Amino acid sequence: MADIKFEITKSLGVLSEGSKGWQKEINLVNWNERKPKVDIRDWAPEHEKMGKGITLNKEELKKLKEFLEGMDLDALEIE
Repeated sequence: MADIKFEITKSLGVLSEGSKGWQKEINLVNWNERKPKVDIRDWAPEHEKMGKGITLNKEELKKLKEFLEGMDLDALEIE
């Protein structure tokens, strides 16, 4: 498998932390020396390992923001 190059260019926040120290983070990440995208995924404590996640470009992020602003989060049956 090819090496994936990444650089966290800006940390936007930590959404949660698991019992083993991994954190679900939202960051700006430069993947393979391309323009940074918003990235949400689990990271090991020193960012030496990562879990599966999602990357969003600006248009996708705008659309997600619209969806979230229009949702009644209390009406969703989630924890």
